[in-house]
Amino acid sequence: INYSLNHWAALTFYCEDGRAEISNVLAENALRCVALGRKNYLFVGSDSGGERAAAMYSLIGSCKLNGINPRAYLEYVLTHIADHKISRIDELLPWNVADKLKPLTPHTLSTG
Repeated sequence: INYSLNHWAALTFYCEDGRAEISNVLAENALRCVALGRKNYLFVGSDSGGERAAAMYSLIGSCKLNGINPRAYLEYVLTHIADHKISRIDELLPWNVADKLKPLTPHTLSTG
């Protein structure tokens, strides 16, 4: 009861808004691969290497959350980025090129 009283605002928000999740298990599952590979990240080489790795994980995670095949997305971007204007780089974000890619399959989600 004390826990509920200490988190009353969150509990009432959950009851009032049907879009709110009761737990953060989806976010925790999305970050599980980061926690599992934490030791490997010690050896990315530099701070900028870590930033690049984080950007890649973010793009791949965004693909999965938007139902996009990460491999198809990376293939598309890597073949088009050289001819793309840097001022319009946001056009290459996963949700902006989704209609040009293969959809994400359950097999890709579990192995990719």
